[in-house]
Amino acid sequence: MSVEVMVPTALRGFTEGRASVATEGGTVGEVLKDLTKKYSSLATHLFDKEGRVRSFVGIFLNEDDIRQLQKEATPVKDGDVVLIIPAIAGGSPGAVAFPSLSKLKRTERELTHAQMTRYSRHLILPEVGLSGQRKLLDSSVLLVGAGGLGAPLALYLAAAGVGKIGLVDFDVVDASNLQRQVIYGTEDIGKAKIDRAEARLKSLNPDIEIVKHNVRLDSSNALSIIGSYDVVVDGTDNFPTRYLVNDAAILSKIPSVYGSIFRFEGQASVFGYRGGPCYRCVYPEPPPPGLVPSCAEGGVLGVLPGIVGSLQALETIKVLLGRGETLSGRLLLFDAMGLKFRELKVKRNKDCPVCGDQPTQRGLIDYQAFCGVGTAPTVTVNEVDPEELHQELESASPPVLLDVREPMEFEIVKLPGAKLIPLMKLPERVNELSTADNIVVYCHGGSRSATATQFLLDMGFQKVRNLRGGIDAYAQRVDPELPTY
Repeated sequence: MSVEVMVPTALRGFTEGRASVATEGGTVGEVLKDLTKKYSSLATHLFDKEGRVRSFVGIFLNEDDIRQLQKEATPVKDGDVVLIIPAIAGGSPGAVAFPSLSKLKRTERELTHAQMTRYSRHLILPEVGLSGQRKLLDSSVLLVGAGGLGAPLALYLAAAGVGKIGLVDFDVVDASNLQRQVIYGTEDIGKAKIDRAEARLKSLNPDIEIVKHNVRLDSSNALSIIGSYDVVVDGTDNFPTRYLVNDAAILSKIPSVYGSIFRFEGQASVFGYRGGPCYRCVYPEPPPPGLVPSCAEGGVLGVLPGIVGSLQALETIKVLLGRGETLSGRLLLFDAMGLKFRELKVKRNKDCPVCGDQPTQRGLIDYQAFCGVGTAPTVTVNEVDPEELHQELESASPPVLLDVREPMEFEIVKLPGAKLIPLMKLPERVNELSTADNIVVYCHGGSRSATATQFLLDMGFQKVRNLRGGIDAYAQRVDPELPTY
């Protein structure tokens, strides 16, 4: 059978940049085997050591999750499409019930004349009207993250008149944020995000209440913070917080609105709503640390979070109003380059440890450990500080510099004489390096290069070190004339 496999952006580096690959096979498993036969380096990203599809990779046949069919044994026919959907850097009796969003007492408030004017375009919509606008004004929404997704979310929810908006963020505005985080301006650089977001939102709509949570959300505070809102919206950029938000929302019996972005692609859904699935039903386990690049490493088109964040705002308002068909039970995929939307069916997993028929997890856990962050066995590699490397480069026997970033990053800034071999290409190009050389490996911040350094050590290289802090630290501490990004 001839079957097309759709490859996500995050994995196209292993398929020579191809977004789709024609394959042959009678089952989904055979199709995937044919795919990895063509592109062998893709195998470790799709399968574990036992040859099973990794739990953080969703495989869909047309629009159905194969876990709800016959898994890898699911038969295929000519013209079928198999989609690879990895996680990205997003009840019923016996499960968790969500009877209503009315934890806060609703009031039959009277709108002022000024509010009648402000919300007039809502009031003349039959699906909203006065009663709907009152619901919005009496509702509360927690936004976890005031960054790329949180910026458009906060603006549209504030403009819509959501009465109480909580902001969770402990970061400050950086110049690199301004390419996509439209709630901030140049004058905000260096200032706390939630302070500047509060000022902008209050300027947009003085009716609303802004509650600032200038903390890092973790297992010690998540239930007390999330549990006091009607809906939580996930605008995070890391897996520990994403699983934390999901679990805390399920345990607090409130829905969560999910969104995630990477380069030119986005995802959106609604979890834990009216018996629907949760994030763990789609991605039971996170990918290993470092496998999925963040926006800082992989990049993101500035307008993409505006689109996905606006979709999240739309879904949030629909949930608050109890109107329309939400994305509960559906995973929406957006491809900005092709300007295409695709919708996949997702179902609640009756064996889910959090929202299943007999949940086994009844409290929050250590999400850093769950995601393998900071708890995996420490990989010890020799490192060199930027100042020390600078001295060595000025010496009579300078080291060989190996840059393992992507070509686009290499174009922005590089160290003189560096050889570029992107991390994903290193296994197939390792023969371009000599074990006799004294090699210093670097990337943007030191993480990818540490992985590359360990790989080279495992391959028998003896004289290889990692640049601590990457080229970013080198620019800040040695050569401020180098561009940073």
